[in-house]
Amino acid sequence: MVTSPHKIYGPDSNDLVLQLRSKGIDTVILAGLAANLCTDSHLRELVESGFKVIVVKDAVAAPGSDAYQAALVNYGLIANAVITTDDAVKTIAR
Repeated sequence: MVTSPHKIYGPDSNDLVLQLRSKGIDTVILAGLAANLCTDSHLRELVESGFKVIVVKDAVAAPGSDAYQAALVNYGLIANAVITTDDAVKTIAR
């Protein structure tokens, strides 16, 4: 899915939510973003928009171990699930 560029860390300034809804998607798997900035911002916005959000904890980056650990704490409080890449691949394959 290609969205318009975002101007800040989360999807609240682009059309991601609109595109997901128009395709009937209700679950999002997040990976490959800055753990304590982009991933966290996308997670919060998508959950508040009513999506089920799963974060792939070993497929995000952070500027250090403290930032990564803090992000994991937040994910555990906000996300519907926090899983590994292996678990994500198994989930998608179903």
